[in-house]
Amino acid sequence: MSQPPGRVYPRTSLAAHPPNDAPAYASTRLRAPRRPLVILPHTLTETTGPVYGRESVAPGENDLTAGHAGAPIGERIVVTGRVLDEDGRPVPHTLIEIWQANSAGRYVHVNDRHDAPIDPNFTGAGRVVTDERGAYAFTTIKPGAYPWRNHPNAWRPAHIHFSLFGPSFVTRLVTQMYFPGDPLLALDPIWRSVPDPGARARLVSSFDIETTTPEWALGYRFDIVLRGRAATPMEDPHHD
Repeated sequence: MSQPPGRVYPRTSLAAHPPNDAPAYASTRLRAPRRPLVILPHTLTETTGPVYGRESVAPGENDLTAGHAGAPIGERIVVTGRVLDEDGRPVPHTLIEIWQANSAGRYVHVNDRHDAPIDPNFTGAGRVVTDERGAYAFTTIKPGAYPWRNHPNAWRPAHIHFSLFGPSFVTRLVTQMYFPGDPLLALDPIWRSVPDPGARARLVSSFDIETTTPEWALGYRFDIVLRGRAATPMEDPHHD
């Protein structure tokens, strides 16, 4: 990513991001590139479209517990946070998409073979656009852990996938949010693929009593920093 004249950005340490090939995460052996990447210059198409804005996101798409015949099963939660740049400034008008398993650890996806029930009142996906403060909020259900056969007795910790779009597809960033105190984190090769312990900690949300709604839902906070030394670890971030 080019820098404007006279502007110096704090460089993101690659130790804050997972490598493309993480031996303990078995499927990366097949996915990781074996040859040096070829950098292709971006044309007007890549840098200007498609463009997402508030008008493309309908009200209520950030509430994953609504829009069905009944209420989903599980612990209702509210996840809030802000999208920030390397200097702590808000990044408004950013499209955020999330997807997750239900409270039993099952995705609504044809390839999910986990022997756990599908919740007919929970599809597990939502989206929202950050406001002028870079803030976002989702209402959802705390996802369950699930087996994933990466190694013997392998279980993925509860997590929510986050996808962030800037002005075009090529600016898409993907990360995961975890929950505090989860004993499966220390055993998870995906979370542990981030080399820097401090960066790993930035993937774990914090309980937020201010967001917690009495007698309705617990609140969690997850801020996302796009780059710099305090950047949130992202998938495939190996570019500047």
